[in-house]
Amino acid sequence: MRVAFVGKGGSGKTTLSALFARYTARQGGPVVAVDADINQHLGMVLGVAEGAPPRPMGSHLTEIKEWLRGDNPRITSAAAMVKTTPPGRGSRLLSLDPADDPVHARFSTATPDGPRLMVTGPFSEEDLGVACYHSKVGAVELYLNHLVDGHGEHVVVDMTAGADSFASGLFTRFDMTFLVAEPTRQGVGVYRQYREYAADYDVPLAVVGNKVQGPGDVAFLREHVGDDLLVCLEHSAAVRAMEQGRPFTLEDLEPANAEALGVLLKHVDSQEKDWERFGRQTVEFHLRNARAWANRAIGEDLAAQVDPDFVFGPTRVSLQR
Repeated sequence: MRVAFVGKGGSGKTTLSALFARYTARQGGPVVAVDADINQHLGMVLGVAEGAPPRPMGSHLTEIKEWLRGDNPRITSAAAMVKTTPPGRGSRLLSLDPADDPVHARFSTATPDGPRLMVTGPFSEEDLGVACYHSKVGAVELYLNHLVDGHGEHVVVDMTAGADSFASGLFTRFDMTFLVAEPTRQGVGVYRQYREYAADYDVPLAVVGNKVQGPGDVAFLREHVGDDLLVCLEHSAAVRAMEQGRPFTLEDLEPANAEALGVLLKHVDSQEKDWERFGRQTVEFHLRNARAWANRAIGEDLAAQVDPDFVFGPTRVSLQR
């Protein structure tokens, strides 16, 4: 199951992404946490030592593309693959077992509480002034396009702040999107914007109230987001201590906040995996990008990359190594 955490900058989505990934890993089954935020802080919150992040996917796109395309005859070269390129017959697909493919083996690292961490990577000196961050986040979209996952397996993505993910089809790649909202007008404003943009694409969306300090805050969120409010987390002294660099384990978390993480996981695992929608939207956004810019940039008609006989889903495809 793929889970996105989105929200206003400063809402706590990175912290909640990390807490949820830690909690989920403790329940068993593989968990991969992906830092797709321009501010690359997820590894720090997951307890990865400074200076020991995994190789950034965004800086090794050619290598990743070359492996994923396999011997798919519809993709002429790695250079012809773009962030939206869908898999087809002959493509290599991904599983969450790092032993199964070099993408997870080379671009993820273990964290102390169990989740494996993958990162898009920060801006480099060469990027400044000449590239937008979507060039790196595109690695996550390509990764999710080729991933075969199921119940009991979880990918947790810390997304860029606000509605920036709508610059690509990445927002449709998830089984559940949690919008983290503080009980403020700015927090619920981002929710309204996100819900409006996602409404036409059947994006499962729930609001997670964060930094709540009393019944008044809960009432404020309920007034503005209604039944989309799934659960609230209290303002946490344990989380603040963690953010200040003090030792932290899940046992330090307040009982109500630990219970809230359980609510999130139960909600995710109650979702039905909709491979038909996933495949349809993968192709839809690839064709949109092809027409808008990719055909011109690559010099090919990238609609030809769509394999009409390829069926998304683990029951009808096999992982190729």
